[in-house]
Amino acid sequence: MRVEEMCVCVLLLATFCVSKVDTSWWFLSRLDINVLGARTICDNIPGLVPKQRHICQSHPDVMVSIARGAELGVRECQHQFRGDRWNCSTVDRDATVFGKVMDKSSREAAFVYAVSAAGVMFSITRSCSLGELLDCACDPKKRGFSEDSTGEFEWGGCSDNIKFGEGFTRKFVDARDRSQRDARAAMNMHNNRAGRRGVAKNMKMECKCHGVSGSCTLRTCWRAMSHFRKVTDYLRRRYDGAVEVTMNQGGSRLTVSDRNHKTPTKSDLVYFDTSPDYCLADDDTGSLGTVGRQCNRSSLGTDGCDIMCCGRGYDTTRVKRSRKCECKFHWCCFVRCKECSEIIDVFTCKGPSNEFVTPNQRQINIPTSRRVIDQSDNIFHGSFHGSSQSKTSNVLAIPRTGQAQKEDT
Repeated sequence: MRVEEMCVCVLLLATFCVSKVDTSWWFLSRLDINVLGARTICDNIPGLVPKQRHICQSHPDVMVSIARGAELGVRECQHQFRGDRWNCSTVDRDATVFGKVMDKSSREAAFVYAVSAAGVMFSITRSCSLGELLDCACDPKKRGFSEDSTGEFEWGGCSDNIKFGEGFTRKFVDARDRSQRDARAAMNMHNNRAGRRGVAKNMKMECKCHGVSGSCTLRTCWRAMSHFRKVTDYLRRRYDGAVEVTMNQGGSRLTVSDRNHKTPTKSDLVYFDTSPDYCLADDDTGSLGTVGRQCNRSSLGTDGCDIMCCGRGYDTTRVKRSRKCECKFHWCCFVRCKECSEIIDVFTCKGPSNEFVTPNQRQINIPTSRRVIDQSDNIFHGSFHGSSQSKTSNVLAIPRTGQAQKEDT
């Protein structure tokens, strides 16, 4: 083993609790392959099955895109669930990335598999269009003339090579589950496919007009992916309408559990198990609980204090926050702003009474082993799963005049 490979091994083992069984390619979201080098990572990263390791060694340029896509998937997952009890938290020093939550075949696991596959497909396809990969470029089939509802146009520009991105993603992401062939593997591959279809379904046509004085006598068009946020918005709606399924008696396909419900399509997310309520930290389910989470007192949605805090009530803290204000444009060319302060109330979920805590649940205030990539700028919609501190670094807690700093509600 070369010295650099030995250093990488020591680094991985020292940084993460690596298990040969409970690991995943999602681990790539935590690594900077540009710095460590794809070929070195391929031999030492946990969580890759032999086929994935072979792909990693054969296509080091694509692995950079896969790692970028894995991180994109995590970040967008956390954005979509920033106001829910489960907010797609990742667990520090854990090679599984999401912890025990993924052990359960729940809606949440279905979404993570879908959004991760979508993120990788999006990243690979984008890299093709940017000329960053050796084996692909723009879509070669989009050439010549074609016609749509507004008339004839010429294919031009650079159409995103969605076929290459989808094929490579399927080959890499599905590799582990294709080798296992059990009910959970079938569920995972179905949701992976739903994620890839989410990217394809949100493709759009972009055109540029050519002609005298801006007339559109000739159009040049190309196919482009939508912004990834639009894809994850689509997948979130699929999560809300996910279908509970079971494996048929022959073990060959998934069937709907309730005959009164629709048969899932290839674009639907599917799951086997009912989700826990995620109200309290639970070592068995991997739930981190909502103790200390910020909530919106005026909201009736999942981010509202009634739902977020699971009926336990919430604490109110008055804080001082600085922000930019009275910004003016000066010629030429800069913007000058004043620094303004405002005092706002921050609401955080209380912990449970001890009599309601089961042996497997833990009463915690601010967990240290959790990592959130995407955090909302709105202090009332903070996405910390158990932390009561705002993203804004200059938020200082100050007591109310004549009152205690915290109130019980």
